[in-house]
Amino acid sequence: MAEDHDHDDHQLKERLLKKEEYYPNCPGCKVEQYKDLQRGYPVRDLFRIWIIVVASALPIQSLYPYLYFMIRDLKIAEQEADIGYYAGFVGAAYMLGRALMSIIWGIMADRYGRKPILIIGTAAMLIFNILFGLSSNFWMAVITRFLLGCFNSILGTIKAYATELFREEHQALGLSTVSQAWGIGMIIGPSVGGFLAQPAEKYPHLISKNSFLGRFPYFLPCFCTSLFALGVLILSLWLPETLHKHDGNIENNSDSFEALEKAVEKQETKTEKNSKLSLLKNWPLMSSIIIYCIFSLHDTAYSEIFSLWAESPRKLGGLSYTTEDVGEVLAISGFGLLFFQTFLYPYVEKLIGPVLVARIGGLISIPILASYPFIAALSGVTLWFLLNFASLLKNTLSLSIVTALFIMQNTAVEQEHRGAANGIAMTGVSLANAVGPAIGGTLISWAGNRRGASILPGAQMVFFILNVIEVIGVLMTFKPFLTSPKDR
Repeated sequence: MAEDHDHDDHQLKERLLKKEEYYPNCPGCKVEQYKDLQRGYPVRDLFRIWIIVVASALPIQSLYPYLYFMIRDLKIAEQEADIGYYAGFVGAAYMLGRALMSIIWGIMADRYGRKPILIIGTAAMLIFNILFGLSSNFWMAVITRFLLGCFNSILGTIKAYATELFREEHQALGLSTVSQAWGIGMIIGPSVGGFLAQPAEKYPHLISKNSFLGRFPYFLPCFCTSLFALGVLILSLWLPETLHKHDGNIENNSDSFEALEKAVEKQETKTEKNSKLSLLKNWPLMSSIIIYCIFSLHDTAYSEIFSLWAESPRKLGGLSYTTEDVGEVLAISGFGLLFFQTFLYPYVEKLIGPVLVARIGGLISIPILASYPFIAALSGVTLWFLLNFASLLKNTLSLSIVTALFIMQNTAVEQEHRGAANGIAMTGVSLANAVGPAIGGTLISWAGNRRGASILPGAQMVFFILNVIEVIGVLMTFKPFLTSPKDR
């Protein structure tokens, strides 16, 4: 019996030590060695992730400044009041396509690797975005946006990639870079669309109405974002692959007793994390995804509402802003996001943890949202300062919440399931994002018809409903709803 026990111990040691073996043809093992040798700030890797995510985010909202005019020019709406209705189909097509395909792309990323999925997504984005700019009828616009959503496999995959590419102390920075770049892209995208659409009308002394850009007035912003995507596609060819692919060609990396102890610790940790439950029964994962969907619904509705509210006339409770004025506010918010997410967020997350980041961020957002209707009563420098301050703080908190939830999702599963887990998250959030703009537009229209109400008149009701969604998200960050892998 003692010999059998010793033999079992010997086999266990061999099996555990195998976890520390190096497979020379495995790209994931090469990345692990690269991380072990890495010193200092991972600037190059952060830039790679940042530029890929920005390229992915640019086309998503770049159409909103000109979508109204595009639908008008496609002559699908019988009357002007119907333009918003048809514009909703174009906006929802992208999110519907992404929702349908996110899980499939996640599974493929777990099977074939992160790098090929990122390359496919970037190439598809380049192609379908240009085709959208060349749309000559309504259904071509809907189909190209739908296909763009179907093949946009980048965000879910890059979150898993960012978790695996960095050492543990830089993982929060990697995921904050994802959310920061996403926010920057979502802010820059509408600016690009607003400034570059209809160039023949804006710059008649440079571009004739009979020229190519005159006949396709919405091609230029699509072309510019696709040109940026082409550069990113070329850069992506040199990305390191992080998925482990072991083919049996083994080279021992260590056979020391210290390696054995490290392997035992890893095996114990993995045993705790890797239960036999499926991803859908992994409550730490699913609870963080559900909260992510709630906050995403809120954020997309807020983005739609903010632009419509700011551009609506003063008599309706808005600011009478132009598209350039709104773009300026969003640009200032973008610079603030860049600074906070790069230099401050990793330290905040390390200090208080992702759960408290999400919870406190949501709580602070509530009074900010409630202040917007009262800011509208101001004017001049006071209005400019307070509006920019509120927008900067609100957008920074929103991205901090999203980043914290990214971290919770990716730490709830092992590497071999991260692609699929992020695919599930992207499916849910795509559905939320498809609903959000519709809710936002409906609320603004409804608020315009109840300006004389005795309770929460006009825009006050809009921002109150946004706060209700925010409160629901905050409450979900408490136990027993939100749990961590250690609580399982």
